Amino acid sequence: MSGIVVSEICMGTMTFGTQADKAESLRIMDESVEAGIDFFDTAEVYPVPPTGELAGLTEKWVGEWLKGRPRESVIIATKIAGAAHGWFCPPIRHGKAALDRVHLRKALEGSLKRLGTDYVDLYQVHWPDHGMRTMDTLEVLDEFVKEGKVRAIGLSNDNSYGVMKSLWASELEGVTRIDTVQNNFSLNNRRDEHELAECLRREKVSLLPYSPLGGGVLTGKYNDGIPEGARFSEYLTTGGERQRAMATRFVNDQTIASTRAFGEIAKELDLDVATLATAWSKQHEFVASTIVGVRSVAQMEPILKAAGVVLEETTLAKINEVSEKIRYPMG
Repeated sequence: MSGIVVSEICMGTMTFGTQADKAESLRIMDESVEAGIDFFDTAEVYPVPPTGELAGLTEKWVGEWLKGRPRESVIIATKIAGAAHGWFCPPIRHGKAALDRVHLRKALEGSLKRLGTDYVDLYQVHWPDHGMRTMDTLEVLDEFVKEGKVRAIGLSNDNSYGVMKSLWASELEGVTRIDTVQNNFSLNNRRDEHELAECLRREKVSLLPYSPLGGGVLTGKYNDGIPEGARFSEYLTTGGERQRAMATRFVNDQTIASTRAFGEIAKELDLDVATLATAWSKQHEFVASTIVGVRSVAQMEPILKAAGVVLEETTLAKINEVSEKIRYPMG
């Protein structure tokens, strides 16, 4: 467990550069700080969907925003892209991205330059490469920490095997251990509550859930059909094969049915369903901070209201009833 303390809500930045223009992105960060958020998450491949032309733009904008405030006043997390031979080939480093010494050094140097800082608070592996030797990545991340360029390290989009393999290697070799795992986790995707949660509790590793609104589905905007301008609307209508497959996982009959049920629970509490979903996410004891994302300042209010909400046991029981009836709607 690191000594870094963060706000219970983290502002994600993957929309900055595609779904939010520069002026709106800067306003979102300003409003976040005003609301008490001191934790921001980005990545070298952002914004999404990743393209060779735009990769790194989000970090540049975050860096420009950082220049206007004391560096130590905010916590900045970023990520190195996973291996190009995995589930997705990131449009960086000529399609040869990897998690070895050369690519780790190049990635961190690039992120630090774009962010305009000499260190990042949390450096994460965006997705794993379980086919390579774990220490080939960990030993370099350990060097970053010892050099003062990184304060803490973490994983993302990983599973129990990856977490325990990393922790075991760190203990065996005496190098810096991971402190966080950033995974998709929401009312519509509760898989990490089971096996992974047990690992996190026992090993004192924190979950940083992203997409607590299920990619926006839990706001209810897909309940009556495909809305115009939404991310998954674009993926379903004009996206490539990978984007359509992703969108279908988030937007399907099961996720819509569960979203409607959660909406009824929120209505009983006089809460926006986005508030309910965010509050539920941050209330888990193994969660350090819940990562949210918006396209505009106007979308922030119901999410930020969750900071002061603690759901009662009766509400949690009703939520569990829905999840028991509609199991794993995202598969």
